[in-house]
Amino acid sequence: MALRQEMAKSLLKTSSLSGRTKLLHQTGLSLYSTSHGFYEEEVKKKLQQFPGGSIDLQKEDSGIGILTLNNPSKMNAFSGVMMLQLLEKVIELENWTEGKGLIVRGAKNTFSSGSDLNAVKSLGTPEDGMAVCMFMQNTLTRFMRLPIISVALVQGWALGGGAEFTTACDFRLMTPESKIRFVHKEMGIIPSWGGTTRLVEIIGSRQALKVLSGALKLDSKYALHIGMVEEVLQSSDETKSLEEAQEWLKQFIQGPPEVIRALKKSVCSGRELYLEEALQNERDLLGTVWGGPANLEAIAKKGKFIK
Repeated sequence: MALRQEMAKSLLKTSSLSGRTKLLHQTGLSLYSTSHGFYEEEVKKKLQQFPGGSIDLQKEDSGIGILTLNNPSKMNAFSGVMMLQLLEKVIELENWTEGKGLIVRGAKNTFSSGSDLNAVKSLGTPEDGMAVCMFMQNTLTRFMRLPIISVALVQGWALGGGAEFTTACDFRLMTPESKIRFVHKEMGIIPSWGGTTRLVEIIGSRQALKVLSGALKLDSKYALHIGMVEEVLQSSDETKSLEEAQEWLKQFIQGPPEVIRALKKSVCSGRELYLEEALQNERDLLGTVWGGPANLEAIAKKGKFIK
């Protein structure tokens, strides 16, 4: 056992990792920095000027977290402070080693209406827009790379930036009466939180172009048809739909955290890296679980998985 662990550590140290692979290995690294003209502290000072609402995180012993977008008087629109708090919660989740799954939802039975228009109006220059764009792309990319399995629970409306946030989750579930709409074209802009790039990956370029250029209202039936969501839940009730979402997620997070987290990291590398890099990363991740407690226990149960 000790020898295996030392071998795994040795492999991890001697692996020739590309820059992109290192980004996935190292927690907390962002897409943009000062070399891209992005000055995070300056952006944070601007966003701090727009209060309202909160991002709430509840971590349960089961390894499931519940992230709530909480600004119900504005349909859970993101204020500047909420954007800052989202980054704080992502950092907290990056360090939650017991975490296996996460449900993202909005307060009071609606997901999110995107950005608070008060902040949008005040941040009116192209430079301001690009700065917020880089901030949110940084945050949601780190969110997407979290080593936990995430699900967006779409109740009510997911509009604009709210629709974009759903695409940063691994899966999406909708209640029967809920709707998703990328309204950016109607606002004279395009998605800027990474929504277009992720949407193309989820539903393909042709469907994404239809959804974005038509500013289509995706009801639960149509969203399911085009592959935007995994399932339409039975209930539209806020409490019951959350319970349904938790039960749906549990089927994918059974097992020890170290195995679930390694699986998620491996899938991320397969999505973001070239083939050779992804295979090397898969090898290195295997070294963190091979010969571990879960592996040894499973071997001891040999044959019991065949039913």
